[in-house]
Amino acid sequence: MPKTWSYDDFVEGDCLDLGSKRVTAEEIVAFASEFDPQPMHLDEEAGRASILGGLSASGWHTCAMFMRMLCDAFLLDSTSQGSPGIDSVKWKNPVLAGDTLSGRVTIRAKRISKSRPGLGFVSMRSELANQRGETVFELENTGMFLTREAAGR
Repeated sequence: MPKTWSYDDFVEGDCLDLGSKRVTAEEIVAFASEFDPQPMHLDEEAGRASILGGLSASGWHTCAMFMRMLCDAFLLDSTSQGSPGIDSVKWKNPVLAGDTLSGRVTIRAKRISKSRPGLGFVSMRSELANQRGETVFELENTGMFLTREAAGR
């Protein structure tokens, strides 16, 4: 089945909306229990006693929520071939139980691979903000996408 998004569809300077996601206490505790069992991610009282001010999602949980939002917004309907890595990730403010996150991706640059002309690199800057408009997460990375021609469209 043809994919909607290919390398050709990304335009430098464009912003892509990732939609929104409400964060629940239950999912914070479930993620932390398995992957990051620090007290501020497992217990409301411990979270309030920390510098985070309440039950807070792990930074890694925030990354995972971002990835889901990215997939749902466009990545699963694209010619994505993965990523060579993350340039930077920053957790700017805590993500607390009850927060509603909204996200966007800004296309910073793009180029065709020199060694694989059907493959393009798309440099992106992504952000998540809470319902108060406070940035909670920033990520810079490059994604690899097939061109429309290479994808057979």
